[in-house]
Amino acid sequence: MSSSHRLEPSPTLDAAATAALLPWAALADEIAAVLRDVSVVVPARSVLPLSLGGTLFVMPATDSRVAMTKLITLTPANTGTPRPTIQGDVVVFDVATGERRLVLDGPTITARRTAAASLLAARHLAQEPQGPLLIVGAGVQGLAHLEAFVQGLGVQDVRVASRSAASAEALARHARALGAKARVVTDADAEVRHCPLIVTCTPAHRVVLCTPPLADAFVAAVGAYTPTMAELSPTLCLHIAQQGHIVVDTPDARHEAGDLLQAGLDVGAMPTLREVLQGPRIQRTGPVLFKSCGWAGWDLAAARLAVRAHGRAGAAAPAPGLPLGVIP
Repeated sequence: MSSSHRLEPSPTLDAAATAALLPWAALADEIAAVLRDVSVVVPARSVLPLSLGGTLFVMPATDSRVAMTKLITLTPANTGTPRPTIQGDVVVFDVATGERRLVLDGPTITARRTAAASLLAARHLAQEPQGPLLIVGAGVQGLAHLEAFVQGLGVQDVRVASRSAASAEALARHARALGAKARVVTDADAEVRHCPLIVTCTPAHRVVLCTPPLADAFVAAVGAYTPTMAELSPTLCLHIAQQGHIVVDTPDARHEAGDLLQAGLDVGAMPTLREVLQGPRIQRTGPVLFKSCGWAGWDLAAARLAVRAHGRAGAAAPAPGLPLGVIP
């Protein structure tokens, strides 16, 4: 093949470079744009159990210009080791030419698109969007939601609850570095009555919140994504269903949202985030629960935004920074 036809290798971006292309407000806007885009196609994700207890996730999606697949592994056995529990990549292709455009860091995409979807929901559903904010779970998703809500909503008061005191204090320090007041709390349920913004982002091995929230509360629950997982008690879910509103991220929640399924709720009858954005605004009466299980459409939004931002930046290196999940 002549040199004129030789393809340049597509860039492979690390966690910091991937995060630099995905500012919170712009990513939330891109998720909203994906929900309005009739060319978007998102097949069901493939979930393959691995022989030693891990899981391989394959999540493709496309629109009229971009095609992408997220390939990530979840390895619970890595907890407490130097290896991350989530590893993998998002590979982005040009639909017109078939060329690979970018390889993005999979865990960073997962963390940022999940928190940006919560940010988008909070923009439309939260009655007290500036908090105080209670975060239950101080891992990667806790960090992502902290940044998204502080930078995207203007939250200035944060309380952090975690099984790990060291992780909770590290996340509180990061909140202070972002300019917010922050403190560690040991009883998440006791803080519910003081916080109109709540995010639960734990591994969902057990219920972490039981107390019904304030009448004007917005709760984003992102940790449970299978029928057997749950972070919120059935009593709490039933209270919100009876006194307020529950919104799910996609119709797939009808067979994935363990918190709601274990409460015996009819998940299929609940409005989706797409319906909230396109339909009449939900009346702001009673608490609102946004139940997120994850969707490759969010990854497509991140891929679209990253391709555009990378194209504008050209070959310039991103500003130095820490990859998502590393707290100074």
